[in-house]
Amino acid sequence: MASLSGIKVLDFSHALAGPYCTLLLADYGAAVYKVESPDGGDTGRGWGPPFIGDQASYFLGLNRGKRSLSINLKSARGVELCLRMTEKVDVVIENFRPGTMSRLGLGYEVVRARNPRIVYCSISGYGQNGPSRDEPAMDLILQASSGLMSVTGTTDGERVRCGYSVADVTTGMFALIGILMALRSRDASGSAQFVDVSMLDSMISTMTTNFMIYLGSGAIPVPLGTSYSSIVPYRGFCTRDAEIVIAVGSEKLWRDFGPAIGHAELVDHPEYATNSMRVKNRIELESLLADIFRTNTTQYWLAKLGVAGIPASPIRGLDQVVNDPQCGVREMFPYATESSVGKVRVVGSPIKFPEEPTVALSCAPALGQHTKETLADWFGMDSTELSSLQTEGVILQA
Repeated sequence: MASLSGIKVLDFSHALAGPYCTLLLADYGAAVYKVESPDGGDTGRGWGPPFIGDQASYFLGLNRGKRSLSINLKSARGVELCLRMTEKVDVVIENFRPGTMSRLGLGYEVVRARNPRIVYCSISGYGQNGPSRDEPAMDLILQASSGLMSVTGTTDGERVRCGYSVADVTTGMFALIGILMALRSRDASGSAQFVDVSMLDSMISTMTTNFMIYLGSGAIPVPLGTSYSSIVPYRGFCTRDAEIVIAVGSEKLWRDFGPAIGHAELVDHPEYATNSMRVKNRIELESLLADIFRTNTTQYWLAKLGVAGIPASPIRGLDQVVNDPQCGVREMFPYATESSVGKVRVVGSPIKFPEEPTVALSCAPALGQHTKETLADWFGMDSTELSSLQTEGVILQA
């Protein structure tokens, strides 16, 4: 049995942070019922190209294994349907702006009155309280407002966005952690739990080391390209034909590093013998190493460093990662089945349970695909009632 089998989730989230959280829940056996507006559904459905069939590849990757219910939340009957559904699930998750669910009549207090054991997770940009509570937020905005972009960029001061939606994905992971903790607490106490997760808090938490460097020194960190402020050498270097990154993260590695690159004299050099000295003399040492690495190819240096046990890697493209044998063994790019477009290759689950069966991957649902099926199953609605709801614009069935 999969780890989360038996857990039912009513998912009002859209875009990325919430759907990434519920993707992980679904991957490990939870039954995720995704509530979408009849007017186009999740905004992520339109975030293409690329498209596979008529669905955005972006959306397919985030919503596999979920069931789509298309319900009009601007309709009183639609809201009442959702309230009835909250009585039958373990978790409700949403990532609207704070206060939106309450205005719709689906806030935590109302839901808790219907289901005293509910775990209710709200994801937002800045949290459910505080002066920034109502500010609009997207990943790029939070990369800037959290301080991340102030330390991400080139050494000449250019700030850059992280190459993936780190604020959204990080917040989705913290939401998952919060939900799992709340489920454990709920099972022990029998009481409902509210989980408040913000993108700002999540980014600050994951930047603990950056903030502690500032809190410990008072010095405001600046962009260092691929370098790291408190470890040297720890960065990328151009080789004769490409670029390599190295991480000499301990004194033992430093003592092995010098001979590996043919410069054993660096090991005990008075300006480089300890990490604190190397940080102090970063510019001189990194310039020297840059000249050394340019003398030969990436593969040459990888072989030399590999023998010595020095962590190193080329900077690989996504195509190289997808075709890496290690990723094949770890099943990180499996196929999910989808009846309308055949098999779709997706990104696999990162947590392995060798003693549990793998949950079979199904592709993302069409908008409203499971609406009538779910309402009939949960509430015994017959075809006449379901047709009436559809005619009134309360529900949509694909």
